[in-house]
Amino acid sequence: MFFIGLAIVVIYSYFLLSIITSQYKTKQRNSADDYDLQDLDGMGNQGRVPNKKPKNRA
Repeated sequence: MFFIGLAIVVIYSYFLLSIITSQYKTKQRNSADDYDLQDLDGMGNQGRVPNKKPKNRA
């Protein structure tokens, strides 16, 4: 009886770890495709305009 339970736990652990590793690989593959959505001109951070409005100095 002990060996049957042990076999079930081992099989469950194997499939759980295989699912975790496949999800990790998929995430790593997709993260290489990510890009900066705000970088529309392709110049990086130097082409960005600040979001805050200037103070009214009048």
